[in-house]
Amino acid sequence: MRKGFTRRPKVEEPAANHVKNYITPSGLERLKDERHFLVTKDRPAVVEVVAWAAGNGDRSENADYQYGKRRLRQIDGRIRFLTKRIEAAEVVDPEAPRTGQRATRVFFGATVRYANAAGAERVVSIVGTDEVNLDRNHISWASPLGRALMKAAEDDEVVLHAPGGIETLNVLSVRYERIPVEPFREPHSPEVFTKET
Repeated sequence: MRKGFTRRPKVEEPAANHVKNYITPSGLERLKDERHFLVTKDRPAVVEVVAWAAGNGDRSENADYQYGKRRLRQIDGRIRFLTKRIEAAEVVDPEAPRTGQRATRVFFGATVRYANAAGAERVVSIVGTDEVNLDRNHISWASPLGRALMKAAEDDEVVLHAPGGIETLNVLSVRYERIPVEPFREPHSPEVFTKET
């Protein structure tokens, strides 16, 4: 047998390579709500249309069938992604009581007010990667700004290494409070097409 056709056993990834999915309680609820919607409403509706389209004859030229199957693959992929994120979730409640440095330094769930060198102030909340919403100033703990602010305390200066260059920021305040995450909303105009009756 030639070398090119030998199969190598799969090496399992060590558990240390798996990154925890830090998330707030409301962020986790949002992921669960989206998965519930996909499993109980969106997917069954598409399955019904695909079944109807399959009964209409030649599937190779049946646009409803082809689109429906593609949509099912997208939904199934999203359900798998959400399930993995939910299973890896490490819930951190920003409102939980904190003592010592955990109450005065920036960690996951902190709301931080800082100023740049020009004196412009900004307030950001440090959330999980699934909760990022720049319109609400929710940044990821893994972002360049999130990493720069980590473990800083009030009146500390931190250096931000951003794609646009290096910037010095002054931390003005650190507080822990509820971070309102946008709840999951069912789409108003679902992508599911309706079968003709």
